[in-house]
Amino acid sequence: MTDSNHPSKVLASFAADLKFAAIPAPVLRRTEDLILDWLGSVLAARTARPIRSIERFAQMMGPADGPSEILTSRCTSSPLFATLVNAAASHFVEQDDVHNGSVFHPAAVVIAPALAVAQSIGASGAQLLTAVVAGYEVGIRVGEFLGRSHYKTFHTTATAGTIAAAAAVGRLLDLTPQQMLHAFGSAGTQSAGVWEFLRDAADSKQLHCAHAAASGLMSAYLAQDGFTGAAKILEGAQGLGVGMSSDADPAKLTDGLGTRWALAETSFKYHASCRHTHPAADALLDVMTKNKLKHSDIASVTTHVHQGAIDVLGRVAVPATVHQGKFSMGTVLGLIAVHGRAGLGEFDRDFLAPEVAGFRDKVTMQLDTEVDTAYPARWIGKVSVETADGRTLQGRVDEPKGDPGNTLSREEIEDKMQRLAHYGEGATTEEANAMCQRIWQLATTPQVGRWLP
Repeated sequence: MTDSNHPSKVLASFAADLKFAAIPAPVLRRTEDLILDWLGSVLAARTARPIRSIERFAQMMGPADGPSEILTSRCTSSPLFATLVNAAASHFVEQDDVHNGSVFHPAAVVIAPALAVAQSIGASGAQLLTAVVAGYEVGIRVGEFLGRSHYKTFHTTATAGTIAAAAAVGRLLDLTPQQMLHAFGSAGTQSAGVWEFLRDAADSKQLHCAHAAASGLMSAYLAQDGFTGAAKILEGAQGLGVGMSSDADPAKLTDGLGTRWALAETSFKYHASCRHTHPAADALLDVMTKNKLKHSDIASVTTHVHQGAIDVLGRVAVPATVHQGKFSMGTVLGLIAVHGRAGLGEFDRDFLAPEVAGFRDKVTMQLDTEVDTAYPARWIGKVSVETADGRTLQGRVDEPKGDPGNTLSREEIEDKMQRLAHYGEGATTEEANAMCQRIWQLATTPQVGRWLP
């Protein structure tokens, strides 16, 4: 891994050459956890209006049946259209995983195309796991390469996601290193997705994931057929680093390949909201629990945040939709204060409830040097709470619930998956239990079949 002049080539070679036997057992176990966590998010979005729209598009444009499962509708289609729907669905309820350092949601854009292609080609569970690891390792490093300046305008899951998807599918297709590099080039030139949709409560975030996953899949298949792409799509003179970032660092593309398993650094989302709200939500909950406060006891909350939180969450003052409410710091903290949690049910019922809206108006964000300096490697939660009786209370959480150092157990992941499946009526308890067992046994599964009857 020493070609410093061509890190894209090094990264592509790593993805093409990755073997199941080279992946440490704890990384494989965490990969299984992430797949199950992703599955819950897909099933939770079964009835969501934007997902139904993308399903209808897939039904119009794709085959009526095929080898790959559309998990929300239990229909089948081609790998491309199954990927399109499943990727969109997995990001809708804001419960899918996130890697802090890259500010990237890997599962939506990696697992969806990997599963669709694995089902299509009759791949084994071990091959699927290997492909998912390849996609995470590549996508996370591309997100880190693009840096903080990129995230100010671009949704990294949509941009780095194209290359992550190409890596996962390319590994399943057994691309050569040169073919994988071509796949990266074709995927990268299709990278897109900006944050402007938040101002209008638009549906674009789901399209970001659908497009990234499907474009990466297409790029891998084209590369298999001899289609060429830019060899330095990331670090080249007119590549993504130049066009989409002012602080791109090519060294991040090859950081610790084969020794540092970035997938294991990925966080699970505990609250059903934008991850930028989670540190402050946990810090507020800690203050309220320790001091036995009710929401009515609180006069104001100042959240001490990094600039990325202000860039994303600062666009939403009064949310117009449930989804936009998940990007409102005040709304999330209002749900935490009133209900003690910010789950899917709480958002659906009460994101505009008077008590929550009243608390929302008590919340402000303030840039904090310590928090901003630590970000994105660490997402520190700090709040200052002014009580109605004149006290000032400080709250701090160094690792929000779900971070690697404060992670979810397998029992908690299973429980989360069950709750998400129940929320979207995507699977019965028995079906969800069966899928848990199927995923825990992936490493020894000879062929990835359908996951739902």
